[in-house]
Amino acid sequence: MLSTKWRTLLLLSLAELLGMAVWFSASAVVPALTEAWQLAPGEQAWLTMSVQIGFVAGALASAVFNLADRIPAGWLLSVSALAAATTTGLIALIANNLTPALVLRLLTGFFLAGVYPVGMKIMATWTDEDRGLGIGLLVGALTIGSAGPHLLNLFGNGGEWRVVLYLAAGSAAAGGLIAALFVREGPYRRETPPFNWRQVGVLLRQRDVVLANLGYLGHMWELYAMWTWMPVFLLASFRATGTSTAGARLVAFATIAVGGAGSLLAGRLADRLGRTTVTSASMLISGTIALFIGFLFGASPLLLTLISLLWGFTIVADSAQFSAAVSELAPAGYTGTALTLQTSLGFLLTLFTIRMVPSVVDLVGWRYAFAFLALGPAVGIWAMQRLRHSPARLQLAGGRG
Repeated sequence: MLSTKWRTLLLLSLAELLGMAVWFSASAVVPALTEAWQLAPGEQAWLTMSVQIGFVAGALASAVFNLADRIPAGWLLSVSALAAATTTGLIALIANNLTPALVLRLLTGFFLAGVYPVGMKIMATWTDEDRGLGIGLLVGALTIGSAGPHLLNLFGNGGEWRVVLYLAAGSAAAGGLIAALFVREGPYRRETPPFNWRQVGVLLRQRDVVLANLGYLGHMWELYAMWTWMPVFLLASFRATGTSTAGARLVAFATIAVGGAGSLLAGRLADRLGRTTVTSASMLISGTIALFIGFLFGASPLLLTLISLLWGFTIVADSAQFSAAVSELAPAGYTGTALTLQTSLGFLLTLFTIRMVPSVVDLVGWRYAFAFLALGPAVGIWAMQRLRHSPARLQLAGGRG
């Protein structure tokens, strides 16, 4: 039988997987919405960017008021997932043009700030020496959940967009119920600290936390722009070769979802080899693919699929380890605040790269559309190598760095 710890962590991961299905729910049906609402490329980008803005606003509010450390985390996750499910379902129910959809997407992002970082905080209360594996499991679940709408999109062959949103909303509601019934904080939970809005400033001045966050920012520079536009890139490339668009949607799902396996494997390796080693290797591979994958546009769908899967595997493999590192480096009692601050800064940065990709496509086409994303991994590798050679490395992965 599973121990209480792993039963809780698996249920937490399931709640996270189901809850995060709403993140890319509208982005997955961009072609259908473009046809229905006559969307321009910039307006398409806002379907994802509005979620990012809402998430940043929610995460910053949570960080400033230390909500993730002051409210029972299981209940905060549950209520947030149910609220995100409601706003997503309302898009399908009442939205007939872009404006109300963007407002509801912004609210969805705001509520998801109580799902993702709070889930990581709960995971940290159940893990110690195996924290990399634990948070890797959680981020893997998040990744598969984020990919889910692309799989749901196959049910309506890309046209029944309201069905996709209803299914995603139902998934998030189920995740919220699981969190309410089964998810609680673990034995490594710290005492609730006094409210201290200055703690955000302390975290922004702590050198080792800053380096871990800079690595995370380099990772985020690449990740969400790839997740947002890779399905569109694949669809256009498959069409250029006369290949089934259903195949492109399936590959889009697999490209994002395979990151779940990457995150889990990287978590296990990071606990043994060190967080800085695993994150640097992951960013080296993903950044290299970002430079060159555009040259496969219109090439063999099989070759493009294989390289896309490798990119999807490595691009998210390091994500959990930045969070694990911050949870190990943060001041006692403020782990939730530190994780929420980290994610808010990362998602704020994604607004720029998500918006840049369609502009680059307009200028030079898909061949060079993703190349500029390699700048993020380059900076991230530099930051993690600096952390690797600092005294703070002894706090990471049981002293492994």
